[in-house]
Amino acid sequence: MRTSRTSLRARLTALLTGGAMVGALLAVATTAHAADTPLRDLAAAKGKVIGTAVTGSKLTGTYGDIAGAQFNSLTPGNAMKWETVEPTRGTYNWAEADQIVAFAQAHNQQVRGHTLVWHSQNPSWLTNGTWTSAQLSALLQDHINTEVTRYKGKLAAWDVVNEPFNEDGTYRSTLWYNGLGSDYIAQALTWAHAADPSAKLYINDYNVEGVGAKSTALYNLVKSLKERGVPIDGVGLQAHLILGQVPSTLQQNIQRFADLGVDVAITELDIRMQLPSDSTKLAQQAADYKSVFDACVAVSRCYGVTVWGFTDSDSWIPDVFSGYGAATPYDENYVPKPAYYAIAGSLGGTTTPPPTGACTAAYSVQSQWNTGFTGQVRIACSGAALSSWKVNWTYGAGQRITQAWNADCTQSGAVVTCANASYNGTVPNGGSVTFGFNASWSGSNPVPTVTLG
Repeated sequence: MRTSRTSLRARLTALLTGGAMVGALLAVATTAHAADTPLRDLAAAKGKVIGTAVTGSKLTGTYGDIAGAQFNSLTPGNAMKWETVEPTRGTYNWAEADQIVAFAQAHNQQVRGHTLVWHSQNPSWLTNGTWTSAQLSALLQDHINTEVTRYKGKLAAWDVVNEPFNEDGTYRSTLWYNGLGSDYIAQALTWAHAADPSAKLYINDYNVEGVGAKSTALYNLVKSLKERGVPIDGVGLQAHLILGQVPSTLQQNIQRFADLGVDVAITELDIRMQLPSDSTKLAQQAADYKSVFDACVAVSRCYGVTVWGFTDSDSWIPDVFSGYGAATPYDENYVPKPAYYAIAGSLGGTTTPPPTGACTAAYSVQSQWNTGFTGQVRIACSGAALSSWKVNWTYGAGQRITQAWNADCTQSGAVVTCANASYNGTVPNGGSVTFGFNASWSGSNPVPTVTLG
């Protein structure tokens, strides 16, 4: 549905040059769940898919490592939308979409195409043009055929039509509805099926998670399409939810669509809260995530769940909903939140979060190049607090710190000791601080175990 965040808060991006560009995914993740069973393995054991929306340019470093290790399906956040792939009529840009597909293939993941027909994020040449119905139909057919054919056999599913309904269940007034009538939906599905008969075809919408006027309109549409023999394989329930507001009829709604003979996917799950977050809100968010996953697990034709970005640093929520955020299973420093463990529990995992009443330190690599890397350590407290802090770790492969910020760091041989600066020694209950550093490396760059002293 929505755009992934395009302007992140201050975050260093991966820098890979020369020969390091090839095959240089960093095998680094936060130590907070290094020993857990990956979510993708838990989901597969339940016969489900767990996915995430991704931004192609970030698929390196810790972001890429988590995306590859934890999820068995990827959805391009923006890379396959019409304004991206054909910004000028007849001129195509497939770079990011191809990058995501290649990453998924390298990590044994599915790809969910998103999205072919939508009222938003269309190129200006299309939206500003004056078209007859015949011309508009030809343009849409050509777009669907071109994009679906390019990725034929490489994508598991397509969100073919996105957000066709208003909240009251009437059809949304769009370029497509106004120019082609409601049958544009059947036409789009038919054209997509012709271009790739093996891909599963979905209609995707928001505020259709529970039983209501909008979801009933979608239900009636799918029922009608099935009766007409139009190729429709599933419905996508976006699930952009608000803390504490998971619909009580979610499982019932999934089941009624399944009873029509189609699959159901939760396609864009995030659960936003009013900032700042705290332990109470995070606990409620975890319960909400578990409710959504539990509902999917309970219905055999619920294909799986995709989160709309796995880390708060890549979430669209703060840019669109003022004062809201913290909507994903990982915080901005890639540390798993209680929601992560709730998801694991719903999928049959036995992982538990770090013990309460403790402060922990997590080490991550933010970027890496052929002679060096940038690292970060996050110190977080839950049920405890610090008035000063010191962390230690021992490198095992010749790494050496060359510069540090927000901490005073020294290195003796392989042993690194970093203490708080004069201004960031206090870590309150529920709070965190981070510091960063540049370092050189050669040969390999394994993740050390960090001790908080």
